Amino acid sequence: ALIGMMGALAAVLMMIRFPLPFMPPFMDFDFASLPEIIGGFAMGPVAAVFIILVKILVKLVITGTSTAFTGEIQNVLLSCAYVLPAVLIYDRKKTKGHAVAGMAVGTLVCAVVAIFSNLYMIIPFYVNLFGMTMDGIIEMCQAVNPAIKNPFTLAVFGIVPFNLIKNGVASLITYFAYKKVSRQIKNFTMKAPKKTVAAGKRA
Repeated sequence: ALIGMMGALAAVLMMIRFPLPFMPPFMDFDFASLPEIIGGFAMGPVAAVFIILVKILVKLVITGTSTAFTGEIQNVLLSCAYVLPAVLIYDRKKTKGHAVAGMAVGTLVCAVVAIFSNLYMIIPFYVNLFGMTMDGIIEMCQAVNPAIKNPFTLAVFGIVPFNLIKNGVASLITYFAYKKVSRQIKNFTMKAPKKTVAAGKRA
């Protein structure tokens, strides 16, 4: 139940999105990774993956897909690239230091994965589906960021900074909010078995 709730929250946050200045126009900022990483820290890597999958399923039910599922696949890929390294490192030793190290590693891993997923999956998809060209996409990005002139500068001045900012903000919020939120998660998970036992006794 808790995984479903956090996945649904992530889906809602995913749909509240907005562009960032100087960033490629096909990249939108959202806070969906907050329930994913907080849930992962509290319940482990498997729970984190399920939260990500629930998020995508809820999003598809509500809004469907406008990218023939390519955008959703990339979202799962990048979410896992950020969350899983962070959660796995934190799981080894649950300290603030390991949480910070995990989120830093996850942020870097996600930025690297995003280069390849955008250049070799998302952009080729736009080229094929919408009849665009790579030059046209570069020009579109250059209109908001003059430093972007080719695929390499798109990665250096667009894809990497966007993902560093997005996951860096999520990491910062998680660092300050996790302790309070984790208490609520633990209380929720402790109450659920008690209710089940009580219901069994009444039966």
